[in-house]
Amino acid sequence: MTVRPQVTQAPQPSAIFTPPSTDPNSSAVPIPDRTADSTSSSTSKPGKESPFAQPKLRLEIRDLDHPGASKFLSAINVSTVFSAAVKNVQRLLYRTPLEPHTTCPPTRSVTLILRDMGGVAYTTGTELDSDHKEIHFSLSYINGINPPSRLTAEITGVLTHELVHCYQWNACGSCPGGLIEGIADWVRLNCDLSPPHWKREVDGDWDRGYQHTAYFLQYLETRFGEGTVRRVNEKLRLHKYEAKPFWTELLGRPVEQLYGDYCGTEGGKAGESSCC
Repeated sequence: MTVRPQVTQAPQPSAIFTPPSTDPNSSAVPIPDRTADSTSSSTSKPGKESPFAQPKLRLEIRDLDHPGASKFLSAINVSTVFSAAVKNVQRLLYRTPLEPHTTCPPTRSVTLILRDMGGVAYTTGTELDSDHKEIHFSLSYINGINPPSRLTAEITGVLTHELVHCYQWNACGSCPGGLIEGIADWVRLNCDLSPPHWKREVDGDWDRGYQHTAYFLQYLETRFGEGTVRRVNEKLRLHKYEAKPFWTELLGRPVEQLYGDYCGTEGGKAGESSCC
């Protein structure tokens, strides 16, 4: 979830931690380190170097006494999970630098800020420049995750979603918010981090966002081949968003027709005709 609140002067942090590159003694389980190759579901070999430039990763905890802080630190190996999540986002949205047709943004640093706030999380640029990002993650939300067995997966899933916002293109600010959020949840979905309440739905518009749009994008990825969502993201780098030329140039038909096809397919699975 990405919200752009009014920027105010932030209080001094209670703790700042810059994660080391590895921690072999930790027992926490990181997310799968996927490659962009859809022909294999196996994880990458340990220690394999990423072909993309890696950002400086920082963790800032503004209230160490908050119960959400201890739950966060006990649930994940923050160094390993943070780094692996960045690599997953890069590999799902971009080809390697040696391959043409996609361009990964030059994100230089990402600071994860844990603080007591409403909502779940949001991502923003810093005052320095847009190549430096901040992810603000609610300690209250972390503290309220139930059952406790969901802590690791939910924290990792939210972090992965927000990291997409550090790396995706937005058509020079003209992209619909629902598509932005849908791409972020599509990455989360393809990291096997979808929460239990997610389900395919065929009611409402295609750009409702989040998991609703994510499942539609997954349908397009299956129908038109591996790399379709990557092509959507790359087109958002090159042009301002105008719905009709955007989708017809990319996939040969307007998005309303594509969504109608999706609704018919998914509705048929549920014993329905179509709601679109």
